[in-house]
Amino acid sequence: MGVRGLQGFVGSTCPHICTVVNIPKLAEQHRSRYPGSTPTIVVDAMCCLRYWYTPESWICGGQWREYFSALREFVAAFTSAGVKLIFFFDGMVEPGKRDEWVKRRLKNNREISKIFHHIKSKRDQPGRNMFFIPSGLAIFTRFALKALGQETFCSLQEADYEVAAYGLQHNCLGILGEDTDYLIYDTCPYFSIGDLCLESLETIMLCREKLCESLGLRVADLPLLACLLGNDTTPEGMFESFRYRCLSSYTAVKENAGKRGNTILAVSDYISKVLRLHQGEKRVEELLPLGPNKALFYKGVTSYLLPGQKSPWLIQTPKGVIADKQVVSLNPESKQEVPMCIDSDSKQEVPMCMDPESNQEVPMCTDPESKQEGSVYTCPEFKQNLPSETDSEFNVETRMRPHPEIKQEDAMDMEPEIKQATTVSDSEILKVARMQHIHSESYLVYNIMSSAEIECSNTLEDELDQALPSQAFIYRPVRQRVYALLLGDWEDGASIGPAVKEWFVYPGNSLKHPDLVRPLQMTVHGGMPSLEVLWLSQEPAAQARRLDTLLACFNLSSSREELQAVESPLRALCCLLIYLFVQVDTLSLEDLHAFIAQALCLQGKSASQLMNLQLDYINSRAVQLGSLLVRGLTTLVLVNSACGFPWTTSEFMPWHVFDGKLFHQKYLQSEKGCAADVLLEQNRSWLTKFHNLKAVVCKACSKENRHIVSRTHWNSHYTGRLGRQGSSSHRTGSPHGHSGQGQPWRHQGPGSRQHEHDPWRRY
Repeated sequence: MGVRGLQGFVGSTCPHICTVVNIPKLAEQHRSRYPGSTPTIVVDAMCCLRYWYTPESWICGGQWREYFSALREFVAAFTSAGVKLIFFFDGMVEPGKRDEWVKRRLKNNREISKIFHHIKSKRDQPGRNMFFIPSGLAIFTRFALKALGQETFCSLQEADYEVAAYGLQHNCLGILGEDTDYLIYDTCPYFSIGDLCLESLETIMLCREKLCESLGLRVADLPLLACLLGNDTTPEGMFESFRYRCLSSYTAVKENAGKRGNTILAVSDYISKVLRLHQGEKRVEELLPLGPNKALFYKGVTSYLLPGQKSPWLIQTPKGVIADKQVVSLNPESKQEVPMCIDSDSKQEVPMCMDPESNQEVPMCTDPESKQEGSVYTCPEFKQNLPSETDSEFNVETRMRPHPEIKQEDAMDMEPEIKQATTVSDSEILKVARMQHIHSESYLVYNIMSSAEIECSNTLEDELDQALPSQAFIYRPVRQRVYALLLGDWEDGASIGPAVKEWFVYPGNSLKHPDLVRPLQMTVHGGMPSLEVLWLSQEPAAQARRLDTLLACFNLSSSREELQAVESPLRALCCLLIYLFVQVDTLSLEDLHAFIAQALCLQGKSASQLMNLQLDYINSRAVQLGSLLVRGLTTLVLVNSACGFPWTTSEFMPWHVFDGKLFHQKYLQSEKGCAADVLLEQNRSWLTKFHNLKAVVCKACSKENRHIVSRTHWNSHYTGRLGRQGSSSHRTGSPHGHSGQGQPWRHQGPGSRQHEHDPWRRY
């Protein structure tokens, strides 16, 4: 994240750029300087998750009630100081940063393997040095902050750009995060979340002006430096030989800086003494060994230019600039112009980009794909200055890029009839999806509709455990039905729908390319409703249609009455448990008892009581089950938002229905054979609800010919497959499937492309 080696360099070689600041004092100075304005800090939430997650227990699936309490304290500390917080979350992974995303996910997989090795050998939670944030933490943090009354935004690109742009445009007190890119952007001051003391609200401010003094650079030179050193856009190896030459000729080497620090000093020296000497006389590409990476390099430099900013290194029109971030519509409030490159022939400012097909430059006001003028890519609007529905500049479709063609080499093992998904074109519906995405009200819906591409990060899953399938596969049929709902009827009534790119992390997936997953047709009582009905209709009957559609996504239409009789917030959990137990035959009656008991006991426990719970030991299977349930709750967020919110979001927030440590306690007790009254802590009212909920789940499963039994009743021939012995559960058409040889889901390589059926349903 950020610029390679810059964080360490600042700490070891340039500590003077780090200044201890008191945020309440800065806020008071801001109020004096700008009377009537509220001091505001814009928060890069993704950088803060580790800081915010303070509960001691993290291995069991998340201590959500404790976490919510910690977030409340964080918000209260700033509120009491009169400081307003604006939170930004990453809304999607930009295509140019996919390789970096994959690299981090694979690194996390190796860390997860070490975690499970520790659990099995030590039977306790690893130390904080192996800390891995609970699944779904970013997703549920959005909703927690909204529940606490905070303004929360989800980005339409990498969040750091939108954070920096917001801080600049709204004259914010500063940016709170942990990313050296905020030293590169020319925006408001950058505060470190890692050094924040919540009691005093003191932290470290990193000053880009002082950094420039130390390096002999101007602030406008920093984007160039960042790209030459390597960041998320320009790979580290791209300029490795160039950096080596700079270091070899650098004469002011410092012993205490180390090789990385001296490299930064050497490259900065080259920029100030060599590149700047010829600036204006020669193009940058004549002074740097760009080679075939010219377009990528210019994209990296321009990615740091905020609305209204220009770079002195881009005076002449660079060849192959792809500046989709920087070309923005005019902000009517800030009056900031779009950043431009100057055409050296006409001397007029014309934004340019490279047409990937013709390999020639075209004006950025022309969509290089459509060749039609007037299709300007716009930066996301924020709540403070959202244009009206009739504003001609607010054209939702301008943000949509046609999905790139699938290259032949990336489509291996793909059946010839598969088709790539097209984006949804209905502007009104797309506008609703976009606004819900920006304001953190939905999850993945806009990504599916706009680009037909989604991702899911690592989950605590043991790659050596052959008894449980990955959450990516278990919930895939639900996602497939959501695709059918969001992408609508495909052409000519074809039975095979368009494909969605899924970048889901699971054991055995190298992530070299995405799984291409087709929609799965489903039957909704009364017929499949349109998105207009689900999202926009105010008719009384529409709410019933929304619920019918949600249940159909989980294939639970037949259990509608039973689920409706369950009280909130246990109704959504009950729906999820039915789905899980129908899907996965390796879940036993003991597992069901543990899930239900923890949900009921949670209702009567405070965050402090949960914090003081002690576990006899840690069980690796229970760890997986905890993560599996939380991933199910995130799937519920997706389905609920896609269906027009038939249930209130709070119903399936984990702090209402799940606590990892409490579940682990109940799991260990249930595994020992403890009776229900012991699991329910001798609470008679909970015991009655326990038996009622158990009856609802078991009855619904029986309708699907799934009879939940105790582990003691499993026979010695039980294979541990997803489908029971004799069932026809299978994975269709997989080149990696091993029928009759164990668990096929563990062998689903990235070339796997079979998803026209519902392979994880038992038939």
